[in-house]
This record gives sequence, structure tokens and C-alpha cells, in this order.
Amino acid sequence: MQRNAVRQVLPGILMLTALMAGCSGGAGVGDTSDSKAGGATPVAAPPGKYRSLPSPCKAVDAKRLKAMLPAAATLTPEQRDQLYAGNADTSYDGDRRVGCRWKAQTPEETRLLSVGFERVVSYDRAASSDDDKAKQVYERRLTDAHLPAPVPSTNPPPGATTSPAGTTPAPGPDPGAAAVPSTTPSTAPSTAPSTTPAAPPAGAPAGAPAGSPVPSATPTPPELGSRVLDSLGDAAFVEDRLSAAGSAAQSRTVRIVFRTANVIVTVEYSVQPALPGGVPSSAETQDEAHQLAEALVERFND
Repeated sequence: MQRNAVRQVLPGILMLTALMAGCSGGAGVGDTSDSKAGGATPVAAPPGKYRSLPSPCKAVDAKRLKAMLPAAATLTPEQRDQLYAGNADTSYDGDRRVGCRWKAQTPEETRLLSVGFERVVSYDRAASSDDDKAKQVYERRLTDAHLPAPVPSTNPPPGATTSPAGTTPAPGPDPGAAAVPSTTPSTAPSTAPSTTPAAPPAGAPAGAPAGSPVPSATPTPPELGSRVLDSLGDAAFVEDRLSAAGSAAQSRTVRIVFRTANVIVTVEYSVQPALPGGVPSSAETQDEAHQLAEALVERFND
């Protein structure tokens, strides 16, 4: 009888033990979830300023295109329209990356122009915003151009004077020193007239009379070079490359890259004379590309 009673009671005890273990385990899971519920959830940054991109082939006005890309006089009206319409770059996502190119040839030179727009998007805005991601893209391009990142300028205090590095200002006269008269007799030049005719100055044309002005040499246009630009978008730089001298004419390519919010804009302008010996002006080429870049900044700000 006792053995039968134990056999009947034992299954009940085992079941009760299992139920108690399950309850204690469930309470442990509940405690863990409660401890995690108090953690802060990262707040995602809002989308960037620009959600789409303009048409690159229509971003440059016709008047500016004609100034930067003179057409040959032999072109028909249809050929001119085709030239200034531009050729769009192949793009698989028109809201992320687009571009357009133009080419103009005349008997004197060949000119190339291209503009490109890239809208930068952060896929994890909880970690970085679209603008922050665009800054990283711009800084990589600045590094690829081998240009230093801009640093804040330190202006000297008002009234302070600086001398060139490595030089020492020449000492001025001692205000306390008295003037000592010179006791060395001066030898005045002879005032007797000379019978030998004066020679013409060096550099004057052959046969020119004495006193003729010497023709001045044509100054070489300055090279502006590559550098960081101020007051163009949020950040900008320019690259100025002149091809090596050789049998062919030298070409100059100016590339301006600037960032406005979450968009990176690239303007590239090239000029190549038809005949060897001609060198496109650095100042003029950069000025035309810079004016176009300024117009594009205004277009994005509208």
C-alpha cells in the first residue's frame, strides 16, 4: 500500500518542480527586458537639403556657353544648337549622380566643358547626416588633389608689422647721434663737353639715335596654380593643370570642385590651341570656370 501511495504522489511532485522552474526562468527573462527598456534610442538626422538634382545640360545658360565655347563660323544653325545642347553622361540614378559635356572646335583652338552633380546620401543617419557624409566625400577629393585642408587664418593685431620670414629689418639711424660733416673733398665731374657721340642704350634697335626708348618685353602671364578657394559654396578648391611642352600645343585644364550642403559639384574646362607654341592663360581659364561655378551655386540656392 505504501509503495502504491509513493508511486501516485511522485509524478505530482515532479510536475510541481517543473512548473516552479519555468516560472523562475520566465521571471529572469522579464527582468532582462526591463533593464534594456530604459536605454536611449538614437535619433536619426533629418534628410539633406537637396532631394533631387537639376538637369546638368540645362544648368548652364546659353549666353555663358557661347562665351566659353565659341562655335566655328562654318557651323549651320542646327549644328550650333546641337553643340550647345550638350551630351548627357550615362547615369543609372538621376537623383544621385548626373553630368553633361560640351565640345567646340575652331581653326584656332579646341575647348571642352563638363559639369557634374553628385547628391550624397547617408544610409545611416543615426550615425552621420547627409551633409556630414558630403563633407567626407569632399575632403577625400581635396586629398586626392594633393591640396592641404584650409586652416583658420590668424590675423596680426592692428598696428603690428611683420617682416619676411628669415629676414631682419635693417637698423634705422640713431636719433641720438649727431651728424658729422664730411671732411673728404668731393671730386666734381668735369663739365667739359665731349666730342664722342653717345652710344645708343642696350636693347635699342640698330641705327636708333642715342636716347631712344628701349621696347619692353611682353610680360609672361602669371600662373595661378591649384589652391583652396574662398566664398564659393560651403567649401571649394581649384586644380590648374598645364600639359607638358612638346611637338603638340599645350592644353590647360581647370577643374573646380565645390560642396553645397549634401551636393558635390564639379566644373572642368579645357583649352588647347591648334598650333604649337600657344599657352592658354591661367588667369583667363580659371576666371571663366570660376564664373560658371558661381552661377551654379546661385542656381542651387534658388
